[in-house]
Amino acid sequence: MNIVVTGATKGIGRAVADIFAANGFNLAICSRNESELLQYKAELEARYMDINVIVRKTDMSVKGEVIAFAEFVKNHWEKIDVLVNNAGVFFPGEIHKEDEGTLESMINTNLYSAYYLTRTLLPAMLPHKKGHIFNMCSIASIMAYPNGGSYSISKFALLGFSKVLRAEMKDKGIRVTSVLPGATWSASWEGVDLPDERLMKAEDIAKAIWGAYELSGQTVIEELLLRPQLGDL
Repeated sequence: MNIVVTGATKGIGRAVADIFAANGFNLAICSRNESELLQYKAELEARYMDINVIVRKTDMSVKGEVIAFAEFVKNHWEKIDVLVNNAGVFFPGEIHKEDEGTLESMINTNLYSAYYLTRTLLPAMLPHKKGHIFNMCSIASIMAYPNGGSYSISKFALLGFSKVLRAEMKDKGIRVTSVLPGATWSASWEGVDLPDERLMKAEDIAKAIWGAYELSGQTVIEELLLRPQLGDL
């Protein structure tokens, strides 16, 4: 079984890669940091000796690099069982105060990366009439909040992409799930003075994704909404 996870060296992406590796999946992962990728590959293959991990340094905000990563994966594997469009970036700010180019930057990384990667990898899924695509949306996909700015715009758009993809794939045997987590511990929260209980664990998001994947092909969780027990920040 083969899974592709973008932005897989940290946070939710890493937790997802971990849980699928523990269940015997081969992994194709990417990140902008090549040394982190190679280190994580070595860790995974040492821990799970029966799996294969392929890696490629990729800037998911660049269309050409996204497509190159997809072709790299297809050159190694004829079949992809799971795709997790996890790569994303967050810059806080208000629409009228954001730096010029902020919207374009987040649309490129948070939306276009998933669009181009999915389009390029679907030929390795469609002939098998089976598979699962997870799109890492956000609470920001369904509600506006202070300093959400262009990030929220990009995540609203990603949820729209995911809904359209779900409608298109339903008769093709490929399940599509939109994952909408609230505040989750990751590198982006480093240095923030908050008690542990105010944010979710990345491992919990990964467990929910694994649970959604484990359901029979007759059932799909279309939207997976997760929030901290004490509510949104």
